[in-house]
Order: sequence, then C-alpha cells, then structure tokens
Amino acid sequence: MFNCLSNLITRLISRWEVEPGLILRRSDFLWRAVSLLTVFLLGIILRDATPAGAQQSGMLHVEGSQLVNAAGNPVILTGINWFGLETESFAPHGLWARNWEDMLDQVRDLGFNTIRLPYSNALFEPSSIPNTVNYELNPDLEGLSGLEIMDKIVEGAGERGIRIMLDRHRPGASAQSELWYTAEYSEERWIADWVMLAERYAGDETVIGADLHNEPHGAATWGTGDPTTDWRLAAERAGNAILEANPDWLIIVQGIEQYEGDWYWWGGNLLGAREYPVRLNVPNRLVYSTHVYGPGVYPQPWFEEANFPDNLPQIWDDHWGYLVREEIAPVIVGEFGGRSVGEDKEGIWQRALVSYLREHSLSYFYWTLNPNSGDTGGLLLDDWESVDPAKQELLSSYQFPPIGEEGDIVGQSATPVADATPAGTATAQAPSTEAPTAVPPTAPAVSPDALQVRFRMPHAAAGGQDAKPEFIITNQGPDPVALANVELFYWLDDENSDSLVFHCDWAAVGCSNVMGDFGSAADGARYLRISFGAGAGSIDSGADSGEIKIRFNRTDWSPIAQEAHYSFSPIEEYETWDRVTLEVDGNLVWGVAPGGAAVAAAATVESTTEATVMDEPPTPTQSVATAYALEIATATPEAYGSSVASVVVTLPPGATVSSRSGLTATGLIVVAAATVGGIVALLALGVAIGMYLTRRDKGM
Repeated sequence: MFNCLSNLITRLISRWEVEPGLILRRSDFLWRAVSLLTVFLLGIILRDATPAGAQQSGMLHVEGSQLVNAAGNPVILTGINWFGLETESFAPHGLWARNWEDMLDQVRDLGFNTIRLPYSNALFEPSSIPNTVNYELNPDLEGLSGLEIMDKIVEGAGERGIRIMLDRHRPGASAQSELWYTAEYSEERWIADWVMLAERYAGDETVIGADLHNEPHGAATWGTGDPTTDWRLAAERAGNAILEANPDWLIIVQGIEQYEGDWYWWGGNLLGAREYPVRLNVPNRLVYSTHVYGPGVYPQPWFEEANFPDNLPQIWDDHWGYLVREEIAPVIVGEFGGRSVGEDKEGIWQRALVSYLREHSLSYFYWTLNPNSGDTGGLLLDDWESVDPAKQELLSSYQFPPIGEEGDIVGQSATPVADATPAGTATAQAPSTEAPTAVPPTAPAVSPDALQVRFRMPHAAAGGQDAKPEFIITNQGPDPVALANVELFYWLDDENSDSLVFHCDWAAVGCSNVMGDFGSAADGARYLRISFGAGAGSIDSGADSGEIKIRFNRTDWSPIAQEAHYSFSPIEEYETWDRVTLEVDGNLVWGVAPGGAAVAAAATVESTTEATVMDEPPTPTQSVATAYALEIATATPEAYGSSVASVVVTLPPGATVSSRSGLTATGLIVVAAATVGGIVALLALGVAIGMYLTRRDKGM
C-alpha cells in the first residue's frame, strides 16, 4: 500500500516540473501543497481501513512463540495437507476425478486458510511427467510439468486467499527417507532445489515458507554435531541458503524420532530444541513443526496407560508444547489425522488434540484432504467430493479466517459439501451493483419473542485465551425479518472490554455480513453487539439464520474470565438461551439483559462505528476499484435526541472501520482535536515542500 503511495507521490512531483526561469503561479503552488496533503491523508485512511476481524496480509514472521503479520498481529494457520506431487503421479491426487480449481474452491469453502503442499525432488526431473490428470476435466494443465502444475496451484490458492506452505516430503517419488539425503539425492541437490523454489516464488505472499524435510527418523540425530546425521545442523545449512535467496520465507523445522532414548513419532520429537536450538542468519523466521498421530497409526504405549486421555497434554507439552509455553518459538502441528473422531481411542485422541490446539492457539495442517491415505483416510470420502461430516465438524470448531481477508467463506464450491449450508438458513441476496444505503429497509414490527436465540458454547475452557459463543437466530413470527435490522447482544461483565477484539469464524450468511463491536449499558454492564449487513438477507417465518460462529480475545492474548460473563453457559448443544438478547430497530424483542435493562437505554457507546457494506466481497475477477461506502456515525443514541453526523468514505473492497476504536463522548473530543492538529501539521508540511519546489524551480 505504501509502495503504491510512494509511486503516486513520484508521479505527482513529475507533473510539477516547470521550464527553467518560469515563474510558478500561486495556483500551482497551492496545487502542490494540497496534493501532498491529500496523499498523506489517503495513506492514513487506507492504513486504518483494515477488515474487522481480519488476519492482515503481508509476509509472516515470528515474534516470540507467535506467528505475526506485517502489522505485528497474531496469525494462526488452520490448514490441510493435499498430497500427490511428491508421488509418482507428479501431480496433486484427485485430479483424475475433479477439476483442480473446484478442489481449491472446496478447500476455501471448508474454512481452511492454508495448504501444506508436499513435493519430492524427483518432481523436477525432466522425465517426471504428470500421469494421473484427467485433462478433459483439467484442460489447462495439459502439457505442463509437475513444477508448472505447482505454479498453477499456488496461483489459484492465492486468488482464493489461501496460503501455501511447501513441504519437501521425500527425495525420490517412491518412499520417504530417514535423513534429508540419499545415495541418489545429495544434500547439495536438496538445498539447490529449495533455493530454486525460494527464488521462483520470491515476492509472492501466497507461499509462506519451507518445511525443509518431512519426518526425519531412524538415524537422524539432534545436537550431536555429526554433519551426516545431525538434523539440526542440516536444517541450519538449508535454512540459511534459502533465506539468502528469499529472506521473507518462514523456515519450518520438524523434530526427529528419538532423542537421548526418548522415542516419539517420526518428525515429532523436539526435546533437543531447548538445549540445541536451530540458528538462522535472518532473525524471526524459525518455526518448529511436529507430527502427532493416534493409535490407528501405531499403538504407542501412552494410549494404553490407565489415565488416557488425561495423560496426553503432558506428553505433548514435554515433546514440543514447551516451546510455545516457554515462549521459545512457534510450533506448527504439520500433520495429524485419523479415521475416527468418535468414542473409540482414535476419536478420543483426535478430539483431545484439537482441544489442546485451541487452548494454546496453535497452528495446524490436517492430514489430509485426500481420501487415499491408507492409515488415516481423509477429509474427503472415496468419491473425492463428499466430505466426512464428523471430521469437518471437529475441524470447523477451530478455524481461522484467511490471512488478509475477513473471516467469511466466500461463495460455495461447485460440489455441495457436508453441512456447508444448514437447513433453514437465511436467504442471502445477490451481490449489489449499486451503492449500499445506510437506511434499513422498511419492515413490519416484530413482536416480543418472535425472534429467539439458540446458543451453545462447546469449546469453553476455563482460563482460555478466547471465547467462542455460537448462535442461531430463529423466527417464530408470521413475517420475514431482515437481519440488517437485528442486533444480538452477548453480555460480558463489568470489566474493561477496550482490549477485546471481535472475529467471525464462520456464518451461514457469510462473515462479510457479520460485524461486532463492544460497548456498555447505563448500569456499566459490558456487551458484545453483533450486527448484520444487508447481504445477510432475511429470516423467513419458521426458519433460522443458520449458525453464526464468532470468537473474541484480548489484543495481548491474556486469559479471558468468560465464566463470569452474564451470557456465558458451557452448553454443548444448541438450546434456547434468554441471556443473549436481541433488538430489532432498537427495541428489545428477546431475552433479559443484566438487571432487566434494555440495551436501548445505553448511556455510552464505546465503539460508535456502524458499517454498511456491499452484500458480498468482490470476486477475483471484479475490479479492485470497487468501492464500499462506509457510514461512520458519531452520535449518541437517538433516545437522547442527539443529531447524527456522518461522513461517507470510499474504501477498498471488504474494508471496514476497526471495531477497536473504543470512543466515548470524551474520546471523540480528543480524537477531533488530534485530527485537527494533525491536519494543520500535514498542511504545514505540504506548504513547506511546495515552497521548496518553488524555490528550486526558480533557481533560488
């Protein structure tokens, strides 16, 4: 963004050149000053016009034990593996049955923000010809090499807001190797291929990093100093060579199998990283990775212990979780999966791991999208289209939005997926071609209890870092109700909520239509208010909104005492819940607020931002210049008779004003004063630059 502004300034200045000796007119001088001021103000507006609840874009890096974006905000990867390029197919599997873009659409629609893409060094051999692709379904892949197909996957993922982590899964195409080299594929070849990929995708934000070698095991050691077996030293050699070619990439280093007599999963044992950390020449690029599996893959002794599954968190802490807990480095669970998520040991283990990931805000890549993984199966069923509903329900309970986009699942895949659109959901309107209006549509009055809230909180964890309530709004009345007129209030306690951040993880109506902000009622009770855009459509009589899954956390990720929240209940299945309230056009129609007070009587509004956006974010084929009208209301509630002052700002597609503004009446005065002062300062700067250019052009 600021590179674009820099280019704009350069173009403006180039227009200001005058012939030597020509006296600059006063109007030209003013044009220069005003133009510079406009550019500076535009930069400020665009800097702050970040989608609410978004994980911001830019290359990722490391701060402590967290992945963060260019703005320093935490990012969590919730991804899936899609294998095949590393095999003798030399193409992602499933392309014999599906179109590759259709499969990427489905990955996006299922809520994954990243793909771990395995490959082998054999892929780059001239003789390695893709051989399992149905070119009638994938005509644009015909004649491409395996590397060129990788290019297409990267390009298509980027268009959908999905990031890619490349994984050197094996040297040759037939089997994995204990060490990072074999007799056929040397260490030099391993590093050279990584450098080639780093250079190939340099500057492409889609590719975030290099998973150096998959599952070191057997002879692999850590910290022994033997250059032929010490995986830690090999990772340093390869990682530093990659960073020399592309310093923006993350370097992902897996563990080993056995460390000082302690045996664990292939690639999963990171016990040695405490005493012998990986050392890279570029700081803030190191990410460790572990692989974790269940009894369906191998009957590890801990699955038979009497305290299973309560023993699992300690095992995970000991082998890799300590790196995050002690803020040494981030850890990604690069692979986990199994055939069952039920009540057997496999299912209990898998559900326990997801709970652990959620509790510690860890990134993961599920193994796998493919159904043809022999010991685990996949998220897709054997027809390569249908989704395992139990697995998807488990994974969707812990997913984060695409990096740099709002947390909505845009569009639907060509092939219906399990539970993608629950029955009785609100009807979404078609994308609007006109500027949205800030005036809600006229609708019949809604009688009390016509709308109700069904609520659950299946992932409540005491002392957790985020709260994840889930809602369904039902319409028991005789008339349709436009969600744009509805506000849902989830009540907190009387603690300060200024540091809370709202995210929409998934909504049947689309997260682009779900907004959240925090405020307080007259008696001091705090709340999270959820409102809806026009694109959310209406709830017909007898229907419901579909699921709305949100979460909120503190900006510093400190624990939230959600058990003290008025609306909290650890309900695991949806139940009617009157401690979550609804208002329609400012009138309470459902539930009981703390003390019985209606939200309409609120004395202060901590975040006065209200946004009306187009019904759907633009597709990749739409013009980037598509503008969203944003109305920023800076008024106290109408009950106090205050006038409403508003301004319309043109923003990039999907942009909204941050819900963290936290403005009270006093705050507005301070912000106004600061804004006036800032404008005066910028104007003075513009005038000074204008005077300089004038003197230069006169030869003074």
